[in-house]
Amino acid sequence: METLDVIIIGAGISGINAAYRLQSENPNLRYRILEARSNLGGTWDLFKYPGIRSDSDLFTFGFAWHPWDQTNPIADGPSIVKYLDNAAQEHGIKKHILFEHRLLGADWSSADSTWSLSVEHDGQTKSFSARFIIFGTGYYDYQTPLEADIPGLNQFQGQTIHPQFWPEDLDYSNKKIAIIGSGATAITLLPNLAEKAKHVTMIQRSPTYILSLPNQKRSWYSYILPTALNQRLQRLSWLLSSRFFYLFCQAFPTLARFILRLSVSRQLPSHVPHDPHFHPRYNPWDQRLCVCPDGDFFKSLHTGRADVKTDTIREVTSSGIELNSGERLAADIIITATGLKLRIAGGASLTVDGVPQYVPEKYIWHGIMVQDLPNAAFVIGYTNASWTLGADATAQFLCRLLKELKIRGAQAAVPRIDVATAKTMQPRRLLNLNSTYVTKAERDLPKAADRGPWLPRDNYLDDLKFATKGRIDEDMEFLGEKKFQ
Repeated sequence: METLDVIIIGAGISGINAAYRLQSENPNLRYRILEARSNLGGTWDLFKYPGIRSDSDLFTFGFAWHPWDQTNPIADGPSIVKYLDNAAQEHGIKKHILFEHRLLGADWSSADSTWSLSVEHDGQTKSFSARFIIFGTGYYDYQTPLEADIPGLNQFQGQTIHPQFWPEDLDYSNKKIAIIGSGATAITLLPNLAEKAKHVTMIQRSPTYILSLPNQKRSWYSYILPTALNQRLQRLSWLLSSRFFYLFCQAFPTLARFILRLSVSRQLPSHVPHDPHFHPRYNPWDQRLCVCPDGDFFKSLHTGRADVKTDTIREVTSSGIELNSGERLAADIIITATGLKLRIAGGASLTVDGVPQYVPEKYIWHGIMVQDLPNAAFVIGYTNASWTLGADATAQFLCRLLKELKIRGAQAAVPRIDVATAKTMQPRRLLNLNSTYVTKAERDLPKAADRGPWLPRDNYLDDLKFATKGRIDEDMEFLGEKKFQ
């Protein structure tokens, strides 16, 4: 059994960032990163569908301590994996990663104040122990996609593909393709598939807001400022502008709708009307707003090889899709881009002194630590800003918490809710979106609440302030704390 101070689960953007903060702020602590797959990168290494890219700008999605040094704010998956690998190599993090080590379960021993981890590697079970565990696994289920209720899909004689499990050898040249869905994945797939396919149709029940973003723009000050200063200004500029745009959409939804409508209408070909295809039922940012770099989605509609249908599916037949309007669409390939399944802790079982802990029944403290779980943190980013911002605020807080444990002479910190508070607390959704895949996942994620340290996270600047200066002991029990006279 390897004994460590901290174990990080997952070598994606959350895990690598946590490792950097940990070794910078607490250099004497021994840590490892356990990664279930054979490469780092997490989501960006897993997904292989054509055009896979970020939907957040890399100036804020990248690390503050290893700035994105390209001019394009939106990057494809392979570029992001290369960036993460460079960051891990340059800062000495990669040597701490154990690949193909999948966490099966973790048990906290109150007697030993230690987590014992059961890990699968090369068909064998290995054991690790650590004082503290950080789950940098994100919230996607890597093994199981979100099941889509599509009538008659099993009758289809062509090829059915979920983007999460894209066949790398798929030849879709000169094929008729139907994409079911209207989220970021579908909006990414359509222009990329249309380059080689005979025709691509995106079928959506409800439209999504789409914002075109120039993807090779350099600011005027980048030509005169030192590189390091320019990178800081770029990050700050994107951070503030995206936050202000989100707040503007929330405060003035009607005006935001009007502005987005004008932007989209100018980019549509004459044969594709704005309504109903680009007129969502909800207000901007009630669901995540999708980005298309350089308007590639709209440009593909001008080619005649791509189209959008807003309707519901009556039935999938052996050769295509029949819509409730009566229209029939022939297809060789159907892609179910209907969302991803969410889960916490990568699906590992968690126990305290052998007693199973069902995380969805518990509340999450400041969006970081789960009620009644000692010395355990869950890295969860934002839905309305770059994931990494939330991940970094979490990592900075954890470094401070580890120092606080040492100062107090305590063995562990565990969030608690007293009985009186529990009776009056009202649960809130952890993720502030009403997308279908998010609402379906409520039963699988921890809960936020309507008060105090149990509120859902929303604002990076507020979270960063809490991480560096906020009150640690609110609804927090310190175990084994030594009382100094």
